[in-house]
Amino acid sequence: MEKAARIARQESRFPISYSLFPIPHFLVSGMMRTLVSAAVACVVAAGAAQGADLLDIYRSAQSADAQYASARATWAAGQEKLPQGLSGLLPSATLSASTQQNDRELRFRDPAVAGSRSQFNSNSVSLSVTQPLYRPQNFAAFEQAKTQVAQSDSAFAQAAQDLILRVAQAYFDVLLGQDTVAFAQAQLIAIGQQLEQAKRNFEVGTATITDTHEAQARYDLTSSAEIAARNDLELKKRQLELIIGRPAPGLSPLGAKFSPAPPQPNNLEQWVAQANQANLQVKVNEASLTFASQDVERNRAGHRPTLDAFATYSESGSGSGIQGGIGTDTTSKVVGVQLAVPLYQGGLTGSRVREALANEDKARQDLENARRTAALTARQTFLSVTSGLAQIKALEAALVSSQSSLNSTRLGQEVGVRTQVDVLNAQQQLSQTRRDLAQSKYSYILSLLRLKAAAGTLTEQDLAIVNGWLDR
Repeated sequence: MEKAARIARQESRFPISYSLFPIPHFLVSGMMRTLVSAAVACVVAAGAAQGADLLDIYRSAQSADAQYASARATWAAGQEKLPQGLSGLLPSATLSASTQQNDRELRFRDPAVAGSRSQFNSNSVSLSVTQPLYRPQNFAAFEQAKTQVAQSDSAFAQAAQDLILRVAQAYFDVLLGQDTVAFAQAQLIAIGQQLEQAKRNFEVGTATITDTHEAQARYDLTSSAEIAARNDLELKKRQLELIIGRPAPGLSPLGAKFSPAPPQPNNLEQWVAQANQANLQVKVNEASLTFASQDVERNRAGHRPTLDAFATYSESGSGSGIQGGIGTDTTSKVVGVQLAVPLYQGGLTGSRVREALANEDKARQDLENARRTAALTARQTFLSVTSGLAQIKALEAALVSSQSSLNSTRLGQEVGVRTQVDVLNAQQQLSQTRRDLAQSKYSYILSLLRLKAAAGTLTEQDLAIVNGWLDR
């Protein structure tokens, strides 16, 4: 009776309906392994049949990502700096016209002299054209405009590289989330089967209640991990939706075509040198330094004279304003040059020069920092690629070893030399190794893309190469 009560209490802790994956009692170990493998394969390859690939997601992001659209608008605004700067060297023309009604009353202080009142119109129209001949500030501003256009080009290219990285990161985050859910489900099935076996062994008296408790605890923990993995996957999908502006589609998984290789060239210093010269943030900062140097010259030009040519044509007409008088019409044509020499402006020009020199020094330090950061990023990502390559090979070997260890442990349990806990540990190790291998593959790909971005060479073609590694 006491034994029956213990069994009843144990059954109440884990009814069959409690399991997310009910396991019939008649399954044997071989069938369990088949189900585990099938669960992993089905969930990991869920998006392969009709899944969007990496280039599909990238195309969607190009048209829908708000951050990229903002960068594109900023680039379009930056292109307008050139015509604005050129305008200071081209002639300017102004047409002006006016008309006015005059009401004039004339009074004399001598009461004996009668005053008068008159009403008349006066009109004028004038066309004025000015051509700068010597304006060093305007010429410096034009050179600055060309620098700003080049800077906006580099900034937009950097935004394009950033879009590639963000798309790849979001894509492989979703794949990793799917893998994590798949491995958790497979582990849940395996542990559930171990739990059922522990119950049956306890019922027939060939095992203690400890094995059942251990399997139950592992099952509960794995069930919790599976729920957390599902939640994390949903968050990763929302991150992808943020970039593409629509619900996340099924994604093509990484397939057998994946062939990791060392970066080319396989030389750290060459990548660092490339980053020092071609990194897009470095180019942006180089343009900032050039602009700051040009700003110094522009402000120093405030001490120099200016020379303009001008021409004016005007016509005006007015009533006489005298009783019985005759109005007048005037035509005026003027051509000349105007010289202006700044003498003293209260110290404003000198202060602006000192300000520009300080900004130039700041831009120089920012450029040095950008170069150091680019070099550091190149070193870090190069080492991440090479170490990731070694890690993939090690984990592939570890996966084979973990599977062999699990098979040996199951056999040892059948002959009585291994315990239930040993089998559960081996199952957990195999599942963790599978996840670590998947994560190392995705990390390798992302590190390779970041390395090329650090060197300023990341393009859509690099994304196409990665896309060729997917099952589509």
